[in-house]
Amino acid sequence: MSTMAEMEPLTSGASNRIIPILKALRTALLFIHALVCSVLVLLLPRRYRRRYTADSAAEQPPRKSVKRWRLEEEDTFRRRALAEGIDMTTGNEDCRCSTFLFYGVRRNALFTRSWFPVTGQKKGILVIIHGLNEHSGRYAQFAKQLTSCNFGVYAMDWTGHGGSDGLHGYVPSLDHVVADTGAFLEKIKSENPGVPCFLFGHSTGGAVVLKAASYPNIEEMLEGIVLTSPALRVKPAHPIVGAVAPFFSLVIPKFQFKGANKRGIPVSRDPAALLAKYSDPLVYTGPIRVRTGHEILRISSYLLRNFKSVTVPFLILHGTADKVTDPLASQDLYTQAASKFKDIKLYDGFLHDLLFEPEREEVGQDIISWMEKKIRS
Repeated sequence: MSTMAEMEPLTSGASNRIIPILKALRTALLFIHALVCSVLVLLLPRRYRRRYTADSAAEQPPRKSVKRWRLEEEDTFRRRALAEGIDMTTGNEDCRCSTFLFYGVRRNALFTRSWFPVTGQKKGILVIIHGLNEHSGRYAQFAKQLTSCNFGVYAMDWTGHGGSDGLHGYVPSLDHVVADTGAFLEKIKSENPGVPCFLFGHSTGGAVVLKAASYPNIEEMLEGIVLTSPALRVKPAHPIVGAVAPFFSLVIPKFQFKGANKRGIPVSRDPAALLAKYSDPLVYTGPIRVRTGHEILRISSYLLRNFKSVTVPFLILHGTADKVTDPLASQDLYTQAASKFKDIKLYDGFLHDLLFEPEREEVGQDIISWMEKKIRS
């Protein structure tokens, strides 16, 4: 466990890091200055205020909000077309695949996928919730392995990810992702009555799944959950980041830390998998935004405080050499959780993206074997 000392400070859960906000202090101070000036204008006597605002309006360039919205919408359509173009079969003719839009709790369009054995036989269903900055299409190979063992698979792109609505890589609220996950699961259960359902979450997606399963109405729909490299103990790179993050996430939520992701964090020992991830146009590799970072800190803090209240059956898988999320936090969850049916497996020397490591087939089989054991229990 000596590798724990080398862990990256405060990760985005997949490929980004939050750097100290001190590096962005100049920009933040300029924003605060503008905010103070606006307040002062409001405090001016009305006649001076009218004159001041009229003169200012004449000097202002045209509003950019409509243009920005159009650019975001165009980017969403571009990403959705790329998502549709992904080969979901990966050479497997023994499964039937489909994509469709699911409308979340805030009526945002979420891009989703499904894979089913052509035989129609289903031992169970696994619902995949990907990690931050990636997308559901990356799990096609894992889906192939699942369908070959007669498991059906669904996967959902979060808001701002893959082919879903929203600014690419921006997460206004992880609680919204949790709620969308619950609504998606409810739809799946209604369409597959009597079939055991499992939730799978990777990295920050693991944090989302664990929080979703803490709600009784969601837990009762589940046979169990599977967490790979969950983001359970995330710490800021500097204490001041945690202190000011709530404020800045409100006033400048989409602000990006320049240089926050100049290189891809090593998440796999397979060079081909690493290259494929960081060259994938649907994988967000830009600087992390303030609100997104704050949401990761917030959900991690909530989960750490509630380990002992976890009762859902679960399997945790983590690599001991993970430089993105903390395997010791996974061990703590396993030790403290009240769940009666729980298992953990630590892979010696493995990195963060377990299903993209050279031993991915072994990892996938461990997940399948656990689900089969749970169904039989």
